[in-house]
Amino acid sequence: QVQLVESGGGLVQAGGSLRLSCVASGRTFSSYAMGWFRQAPGKEREFVTTISSGGSTYYADSVKGRFTISRDNAKNTVYLQMNSLKLEDTAVYYCAAGRTATVIIERYSYWGQGTQVTVSS
Repeated sequence: QVQLVESGGGLVQAGGSLRLSCVASGRTFSSYAMGWFRQAPGKEREFVTTISSGGSTYYADSVKGRFTISRDNAKNTVYLQMNSLKLEDTAVYYCAAGRTATVIIERYSYWGQGTQVTVSS
């Protein structure tokens, strides 16, 4: 199975930036679409952004213009650059892998353990 390991979460003031990383196992990383989701306490996990195996990207309206997803296939890594962070961005952030870039959470087959992002005032 594919294993995904996230890092980069932490505490940041509103308006600040963080970069999350997710490293995948296996030699077929480049064939997977990758996504980022987030989950606040007591709430449903929600779509943030996705990137296809070819590099096409899509963002939730709530993060468009502030977050950037990218991938480095040579390093088996996907990144989430988060700028201009807001209090409402506070959540556990998860990376996921699937066959197709999609907003539908059920389409992703593999998940990371999550990393906490806390935005303070």
